[in-house]
Amino acid sequence: MSYNKIVSVTGLGGLYELVSSKADGGIVRSLEDKSTKFVSNRIHSFSHLESIEIFTVTDNVNLVDVFKAMKESKEVKPDAKADTKAVKAYFEKVYPDMDFERVYASDMKKMVKWFDILEKAEVEIKLSEHVAGDEEVEGEEKTAIPAEKKVTAKTVTPKAAAIKSGPAKKINSPRKMA
Repeated sequence: MSYNKIVSVTGLGGLYELVSSKADGGIVRSLEDKSTKFVSNRIHSFSHLESIEIFTVTDNVNLVDVFKAMKESKEVKPDAKADTKAVKAYFEKVYPDMDFERVYASDMKKMVKWFDILEKAEVEIKLSEHVAGDEEVEGEEKTAIPAEKKVTAKTVTPKAAAIKSGPAKKINSPRKMA
């Protein structure tokens, strides 16, 4: 199982492997009990663990960096249901650069819980390798895009430009907002 397929689903506890995605949701498999179900994106949102960042006192870091620090640490990891002070004290020792004013205790508890789930499921915690811009993929050659095929600002039709830059319209809602 690959770390880049692991998601958190709002409203559902735990972590899930994204098995398949559809236009109206996704099929997920629980890492804890291995049950598979369809989750509608009308009700739930998916967050790939690979895309989650944590606030630090300098730059934000990926969740993988915090998980690696937890794995390498010799500190005794508290239970995810432990006292807030104990969890905060653990992260102060394991990842002291974390911005403890912006990272809530509930988030720290969630990181401990997720780390336990990933370890039990034997998921290798590492970011996937993305090919960026003009980098060559190993074994493949770069191909140039002919000048006539390149998309420029001039290739946008006047109608499309008018849609993008047209005045904003006020939408009246039939429901009263409280």
